[in-house]
Amino acid sequence: MKLNGKARLPQNKIINDINTDYVISGRYKFKIQDPNELAKHVMEDLDPEFYSRLQKGDFLVAGRNFGCGSSREQAPMAIKYANISAVLAKSFARIFYRNCFNLGLPAIEVDTDQINEGDELEVDLDNGVIRNKTKNTELKIAPLPKTMQILLADGGLVEHFKKYGGFKV
Repeated sequence: MKLNGKARLPQNKIINDINTDYVISGRYKFKIQDPNELAKHVMEDLDPEFYSRLQKGDFLVAGRNFGCGSSREQAPMAIKYANISAVLAKSFARIFYRNCFNLGLPAIEVDTDQINEGDELEVDLDNGVIRNKTKNTELKIAPLPKTMQILLADGGLVEHFKKYGGFKV
């Protein structure tokens, strides 16, 4: 599985400890039920222009402890419905990481220090490589296990269960 897009950094820099309330503000979390509408407010409190810079397939790039805070699924859902193909961060809050895969959103741990706003990236989940086409460099990542790739291809755990009537890989 290969993903291609541009790196999108909130405030155009690597930020640590981005909590789920920064991903999607509480003022929207419970008022907006339509995930496509919710997506229009992704990262708004941290970077009001973030959503307007996104193109389908882009990557949200951050530092350590991404997704700390609330365990609700609205944060990874807002990211996914903003057409972001994956989140690249140095580390993730545990529940957020799991929620990403439950919803079919890849969460990739990688040293993001050498990734800049707008860099063209190719994420190769099979071979464990992120190619920065802008800088002509490569970053190694742990290849995703086939089971996780199947869940992602099916759109997440819930969609996988609907498709097969249970967990089947």
